[in-house]
Amino acid sequence: MEHIAEVTSRDESVFVVSRQSARLQELWSEQPTVAGHPSPVFLEGSLTEGFTFIAESAVTHLLTDGELFGWRRPETRLRARTVAEAPESAYADLQAGDWVVHVDHGVGKFTGIVRRTVDHVERDYLAVEYTDGDQLFVPVYQADRLTRYVGPDSRDPSATRLGGQEWKNDKARAKEAAEQVAVELLSLYARRQVVSGYAFATDTPWQHELEGSFPYVETLDQLRVLREVKRDMEAARPMDRLICGDVGYGKTEVALRAAFKAVMDGKQVAVLVPTTVLAQQHYHTFRDRLAAFPAEVEMLSRFRTPQQQRSILNRLALGKVDIIIGTHRLISGDVQFKDLGLLIIDEEQRFGVTHKETLKKMRTEVDVLTLTATPIPRTLYMALTGVRDISTINTPPEERLPIVTHMGPYSPKIVRQAIVRELERGGQVYFVHNRVQTIESMAMHLRKLVPEARVAIGHGQLDEDTLADRMDRFAAGEFDILLCTTIIESGLDIPNCNTLIVDRADTFGLAQLYQLRGRVGRGAQRAYAYFFRHTKINPTPEGRQRLETIAENTQLGAGFSIAMRDLEIRGAGEILGARQSGYVAAVGFHLYTRLLSDSVRRLRLAEGSMSKGESGDNLQLSNYNLQLSLPVNVDLPLPVGLPPEYIPDQETRLRLYRRIADIRSLTEVEALAEEFNDRFGALPEDTRNLLYLVRLKLLAEKAGLSAVSGEGGQLVLRYPPAPEGAPPRDLSGIPDLSSFGVRKGKNALWMPMTEGWEQKLTAVLETLVM
Repeated sequence: MEHIAEVTSRDESVFVVSRQSARLQELWSEQPTVAGHPSPVFLEGSLTEGFTFIAESAVTHLLTDGELFGWRRPETRLRARTVAEAPESAYADLQAGDWVVHVDHGVGKFTGIVRRTVDHVERDYLAVEYTDGDQLFVPVYQADRLTRYVGPDSRDPSATRLGGQEWKNDKARAKEAAEQVAVELLSLYARRQVVSGYAFATDTPWQHELEGSFPYVETLDQLRVLREVKRDMEAARPMDRLICGDVGYGKTEVALRAAFKAVMDGKQVAVLVPTTVLAQQHYHTFRDRLAAFPAEVEMLSRFRTPQQQRSILNRLALGKVDIIIGTHRLISGDVQFKDLGLLIIDEEQRFGVTHKETLKKMRTEVDVLTLTATPIPRTLYMALTGVRDISTINTPPEERLPIVTHMGPYSPKIVRQAIVRELERGGQVYFVHNRVQTIESMAMHLRKLVPEARVAIGHGQLDEDTLADRMDRFAAGEFDILLCTTIIESGLDIPNCNTLIVDRADTFGLAQLYQLRGRVGRGAQRAYAYFFRHTKINPTPEGRQRLETIAENTQLGAGFSIAMRDLEIRGAGEILGARQSGYVAAVGFHLYTRLLSDSVRRLRLAEGSMSKGESGDNLQLSNYNLQLSLPVNVDLPLPVGLPPEYIPDQETRLRLYRRIADIRSLTEVEALAEEFNDRFGALPEDTRNLLYLVRLKLLAEKAGLSAVSGEGGQLVLRYPPAPEGAPPRDLSGIPDLSSFGVRKGKNALWMPMTEGWEQKLTAVLETLVM
């Protein structure tokens, strides 16, 4: 306001172009008016910078958000050319020699695609080898019954004995364990549903102004997640929402808007982060974004002196601090809030067990918003849907470019080239050296290698004031290179820093490498990441695998691919907890989470049919007539497949088979037929038959069948057996199908395999679905 007042006092024309024009106009109206001095004209918009225009005796000033608030509109750049990628590239994770799990037969080793003639019909099969060299040939249209084995750790599993009782026992035990976990999850969820929390009011005008001042264009995903968060906050039960989004996809902005909404309703907000450096980063972000509003933001971490901490705690207890950002210090016993309404947790998995227990207790009392950059595998996501509220941000910001990634032995020549190139374009460099004992000698090496660069050292063993000062000065551009340990790993956001160099990268975990790479390329500039290994010491096989994975996955949104590879290298034990790791080892991660997802689904249906007097703790599965949602087994005497003369490359055929088996709707089948015709030419008979069987499988799933097969000149449509203790299945309610020659059995429907049976079978299934 002082800046605007200064130019208007000289009797000169003033135009203010701002994304917060309504807010500025309101503030200006509160200023005392001076006779003879014109009022500025406020316009809604966004310009890069203002100017002063002098024409004869008239002077016109144009002010923008750059002069008033210190931030600039992001510069646009030419759109990067998108590289077309085959839709089946997502199914490239299965190679010959990999361990796999078959739903019905257990753990074996995938040996490749083979072509076999069975009952005078030639088909492609996926070959799996079991104990004693026994082989199983899986029809390609049943590829969804086969998943890659992911265990609780990196050890190889032992193969199952084909045809033995061992697999059935393992699967039954895993199913029982999954049911127990589902009961626990749903009991917690049910208790949360009955607790009454605080219902926040709808958005205020200031909320709209804050959101209007965001200097970037929000992605559709960001807007959708924000709507979900606000809907939860405005409901009368405590929110417990998890936001999953790749590094740099805008989770912090969603959290900031939720925090401001809480403050506008007179509530306090706690933002819990894993590191002091990230606490400082969030502190500056929140302070800058909320500068125009009456919201008091403070930080509680080891960067504050004991005296400052006591003062902050006192003001927090009196309600004079609106938003407090800090590390686990925030959940200490001496921290008292006057009226806490929202808790935001960044990367909860990085906190210890005792901290998690405290957070678990808080979940039933206040609204909780959790942010994570570790994507959840799809199968686990499905299992948790309906138990935990999960939002995903999958879209990268519009101006984002993929990061150019280099991997190889340490080379001083390449390091110098990388640093000099970054300095020449006015940027800065992160150099990660994760050994405090030798970090000074590395600093000497860098100063000798690039004498023109200003080097700062940052690590967790420095005293608080020194570290805070160096981080602030680096963010302000006073240093060119930040030589540091992994303290920069979580959430650090310095848009001017676009080159990352990691020494001995083979010793880091895959998720760590991905998080580190996420520190660069956060603006419209092209970023570079260099992952170096030792020049003489060879990395471990796991270390080499991690480097290859990070180098392969450079596309935007690669977090999911990396999370799945990390799950394979590191194992699934950490995600599901140590208690479940034995069951995961027996049946593999994917089948276990499928069992868990099914248990949750059945429990929710059972819960809906329970009497009102029964509590969520008494949920039982035993008497509920709903079977495991495993794929339908379709086996009919038709030649099916993608012939080698139609698609010669075997790897492409394998990916396409897995993609076909994963189809979930009839419209996808039609679209795929068109795509095949466009990419590979007219469909041969085998491929038309393959897509026909996929249509049948989808219809059979909708009709509640477990198998459709040909047996002795008859077509058999089989229902799953009734659960133990449940009454026999009653097929009397099924529509009359006698016109198709269908007769009913105890647990199946039978029809003759006469001429034109393909069309008749489709018509029968469509009737059953209606």
